[in-house]
Amino acid sequence: MKLKTLLLCLLFVGAMTQATAQESADKILEKAFAQAKKEKKNIFVMYHASWCKWCKKMENNMEDPSVKPFFDKSYVTTFLVVQESKDKKNLENPGAEDILKKYKADNSGIPFWQIYDANGKLLADSFNAKGENLGCPATVEEVAEFTDKLKKSSKLSEKDRKKIEDIFVLKKK
Repeated sequence: MKLKTLLLCLLFVGAMTQATAQESADKILEKAFAQAKKEKKNIFVMYHASWCKWCKKMENNMEDPSVKPFFDKSYVTTFLVVQESKDKKNLENPGAEDILKKYKADNSGIPFWQIYDANGKLLADSFNAKGENLGCPATVEEVAEFTDKLKKSSKLSEKDRKKIEDIFVLKKK
């Protein structure tokens, strides 16, 4: 009876661990690339964490009804969780931090984003001309660099560029 109880407890703990373990970055990207090939789009990957206010701002900006159609039409957007606080490390996608390291972005801050074509070629990232992370662009200059990168990886119209500028540039109060 004790052995049966022990086995049930181990199965329960194993199931709970599986339920809270996050999907690997490789699996997430594999799905995104397959979808991008099927839909003939590029992939917009954003690295973020639950505590990051600028990450939430970037997500909210991209989800704004005036610009969401552009992002949906142009990209398969996917998110990778990195750099979580100690009590939320279980939210991180295994392997995502390794990708940041590979592209020398592990110390650049978040949000950090990359744009790939459907075959995995890196088309753009959030480093600006000075090698600094644009993160969530908020100034006129940052948004201009962001939209330049979007233009190189999509069919960004002037109308969409203006909408993105209107949403992303922080308004002075």
